[in-house]
Amino acid sequence: MSRYEEIETFVRVVDAGSITTAAEQMHIAKSAVSRRLKELEARLGVQLLQRSSRKQILTNTGQALYQRSVTLLADWAEAEAAASMARIELAGKLRLSAPLSFGIAHLSPAIIEFMKMHPDVDLDVDFTDRFVDLIEEGFDLAVRIGQLAESSLIAKQLATISTVVVASPEYLQRNGIPEKPEDLVHHKECVYGHRRISAWRYTKPDGSEAQVELKPRMFTTNGEFLRDVVLAGEGILKIPRFIVYKNLQEGSLIEILSDYGWDELPMHVVYPPTRHLSSRVRAFVDFLDDRFKGTPYWEH
Repeated sequence: MSRYEEIETFVRVVDAGSITTAAEQMHIAKSAVSRRLKELEARLGVQLLQRSSRKQILTNTGQALYQRSVTLLADWAEAEAAASMARIELAGKLRLSAPLSFGIAHLSPAIIEFMKMHPDVDLDVDFTDRFVDLIEEGFDLAVRIGQLAESSLIAKQLATISTVVVASPEYLQRNGIPEKPEDLVHHKECVYGHRRISAWRYTKPDGSEAQVELKPRMFTTNGEFLRDVVLAGEGILKIPRFIVYKNLQEGSLIEILSDYGWDELPMHVVYPPTRHLSSRVRAFVDFLDDRFKGTPYWEH
């Protein structure tokens, strides 16, 4: 067993939080991971991890070794990349997580273009609306829409996504067009998520803020399904513009109350902090930044 493999395994176990998770991420047997840790501790003559049935804790010696090891592995990876850059393009696996609706509608074409540009990069893409722990689950980066929670992740804002209030021509003909947000109390909302109280905050033309509460017509966690329900004339919807921009262009949905300001959602790409960002991640972040910088096409 090489010293590199021992150190790499040790760092992966610490990052993953458990031997089992590390083994899954490395695609090797759990027993192999345990053996590498034991051999490393035996060779150094120290205990690096205090293990129990529920958790593992780094010893002081283990913490010091972990910090140095992360730097050493990053330096080694960069040295290998520099040595091979002259003979190959970007190569290796890139694991990405992104929101389902945005991913399918707008990231898919971008990912396909990136794959054509870099045929030696293998993509592992998870389109999901659940929160993904990048470090624990072994992802390289994620695209996230909305305000970011406090974390150690590095974040780069790609764009700002506007929110619009829409309804179908049929619904508005049947129920009337709201002239001001207060009129929405007489309408029913199709709700994203499972909020039992649906209060919409908005900004008036004079800059002051207020809110209005609507009656829920239905609840769902999928933006495309919400759009289809509203297209069928079953309610009013507040939704990111990127989901309905084509419907607004063709007139199958009508934007209402456009003189008022609704939510604006930042879109970021996030990735774990490291001294040396891998060339694959750096290239993909730069690619997304170039593709979505300025005013995104769905906002025009």
